[in-house]
Amino acid sequence: MKRHIAALLDTSPTPQLDADCILQWILHCDKTQLLLRRNEPLTATQEAAAQEAAATRRTGFPIAYITGSKAFFGNDFYVTPAVLIPKPDTELLVEQTIVAVRAVQAARPQEKIAVCDMCVGSGCVGISVLRALGGGISLTLVDVSEDALQVARTNVRRLLAPDVQDDVQFVQSDLFAHVPQTFLVIAANPPYVPHTQARELLRDGRREPLLALDGDVAESGGWSGTEDGLALIRRLVPQAYTHLADGGMVLVETGEYNARQAAAYFAQAGLKDIRIEKDLCGQLRNVIGRK
Repeated sequence: MKRHIAALLDTSPTPQLDADCILQWILHCDKTQLLLRRNEPLTATQEAAAQEAAATRRTGFPIAYITGSKAFFGNDFYVTPAVLIPKPDTELLVEQTIVAVRAVQAARPQEKIAVCDMCVGSGCVGISVLRALGGGISLTLVDVSEDALQVARTNVRRLLAPDVQDDVQFVQSDLFAHVPQTFLVIAANPPYVPHTQARELLRDGRREPLLALDGDVAESGGWSGTEDGLALIRRLVPQAYTHLADGGMVLVETGEYNARQAAAYFAQAGLKDIRIEKDLCGQLRNVIGRK
């Protein structure tokens, strides 16, 4: 069964993995159950669905968009082409945000800690943080895209208990333009890929949203004219400083090629104790600062 599907994925760089994902999706089972069912023939309907999924995958369309699901930080997040597919390196941002929230909680044990997930996409960062902490925070999820916020709303309903969902609010906004409150922790995974490089990345058919990749977007929504991937971060950092309570922390994921310059913007905004953390591949990735 798996060998047959994998053969249909000869142009994929990971045909065996793709076949597993397609079959788990079609058969509604996990990896262990799939292994136990490896000799089970597909029905005609299942075979047709597998053929269609394989044909779509051969165009470069990601498996996560085909199945509508991506594993991240121990949870399965609903994803559509309206949002970036969560990447393993972003789990580091979740881990460090959890550490930041716990540090603030230790200093303010009687408070519910206000946390903002800016440029939220699927909601994978903020929701993962809230699940890991089990409550004790109020979470604001912000994105300029209403389609992205709809995906995040679905993930909140799927992954958070009803009483915890009450601690989550959604705001459609260009960065902090429509966000009046301040926060003790702000985490952001904004677009940070240089303008031309972002367009080149999408030539392989992956169809992730350019809006969530291109870091050289001006406030008007058009190209800023820069090619460093930092146009949005240049606006984000001073706004984050303004919306950060004293003693609060801001954490921003950025590229290995522009992390040092992003850190310089942290310093210009007035943030202190600035450091750059490396990702799983040893590349500079997350910039962290304190007010």
